[in-house]
Amino acid sequence: MLIYDSRYRSATIQIVALIGFLLLIGWLVSNTVQNLADLGKSVGFGFLTEPAGYDINQRLLDYDSRDSHARASLMGLLNTLLVAVLGCIMATIVGVIVGVLRLSNNWLVARIMTVYVEMFRNVPVLLWIVFSMAILIETLPAPSAFRGDEPSASMLLGDSVALTNRGVYVPEPLFGRMDEEGHPLTWRQGLGDIHLFGEAWFRFDVSLELVVFLSTLIAGILVSRLIGQRADRIQNSTGVRPKTFWLRAAVIVVPSVIVLWLMGFYLGKPALRGFNFDGGTHLRNSFIALWLALSLYTAAFIAEIVRGGILAISKGQTEAAAALGIRPRRIMSLVILPQAMRVIIPPLISQYLNLTKNSSLAIAVGYMDLTGTLMGITLNQTGRELEAVMMTMLIYLAISLAISGAMNVYNNRVKLKER
Repeated sequence: MLIYDSRYRSATIQIVALIGFLLLIGWLVSNTVQNLADLGKSVGFGFLTEPAGYDINQRLLDYDSRDSHARASLMGLLNTLLVAVLGCIMATIVGVIVGVLRLSNNWLVARIMTVYVEMFRNVPVLLWIVFSMAILIETLPAPSAFRGDEPSASMLLGDSVALTNRGVYVPEPLFGRMDEEGHPLTWRQGLGDIHLFGEAWFRFDVSLELVVFLSTLIAGILVSRLIGQRADRIQNSTGVRPKTFWLRAAVIVVPSVIVLWLMGFYLGKPALRGFNFDGGTHLRNSFIALWLALSLYTAAFIAEIVRGGILAISKGQTEAAAALGIRPRRIMSLVILPQAMRVIIPPLISQYLNLTKNSSLAIAVGYMDLTGTLMGITLNQTGRELEAVMMTMLIYLAISLAISGAMNVYNNRVKLKER
């Protein structure tokens, strides 16, 4: 009955398949543990508490070589997330623009966009990463070029940004009052930091100034939304929508600017001292090359997804909007793209996942991401191949599932609701 009765057959097959799968997993685990025992190794994660003994050149939190392997892995994870987030944002912007321009009536613009798409998506991304790094190193001036009475290179934006072959130096946001000579006053150097998690591997210092600013900004956004909801109610009841743009912008911008002024916000500009720049924020060439290469490479695929989504919308939609007197640009932003998003989002999720996983190629240009820390130096120093590989796989799996889950939530919000 369990095999020939259609009411139970599918459940029987699934149970048998599940038992077979669990037996296979059990055999693999048992075989791995036995082989490690024969080699005199045991599975354990105690190595994460040992001192790492190596530096990480690009990092978002405080770190030195005396910290543990766990904190070094955390630095690599944050670097991976930084590249993934910035890459997805830039790839989306460039991809949408290129995808729309590929459908332009201007023959030259459409052909240029076609060349971009075909050039980037038909060359391996690793080559683009190395090529971008080579361009930054070979074309940008050395820091010594900024020295002297008549330097051969000059800083940009009021001597606040320096483009060098060692990286880009940009102003750093700081808080505290300054004297007439540009030195911070000791009695007004900010509100301080909040120290979280003590001295553990996940210790994290939060600037109180940042907390105050973000709280003010979030409060302004919430008030702006309330103003917008009130305008919606008035429009629904009277048919006339009050003008709220400047008011909504003011409740967000004005309080934030006042808070920044009260806390003594200023930009710490980089300055050439000795053989290199000091101060400001240093964006290394490895980070910039990886970010640009991944973004432009993925944008080529997103452009084709956007183009396909736009072509999936009936031409009658464009004609109907044009008959109402709507301008072409407004037709694209208000009529076509909102409908095309239902077609664009599912394949777009795959491109975000590919960009995140392709960030593991960062080791090619010396950017210390999760692969370079946990799967690289930590694995080589401790000899814990199985543990390092398992942790890396689980972390990438968690990141991918988080991205997929967030995008699926958005996809469910924009999809057509059947009645």
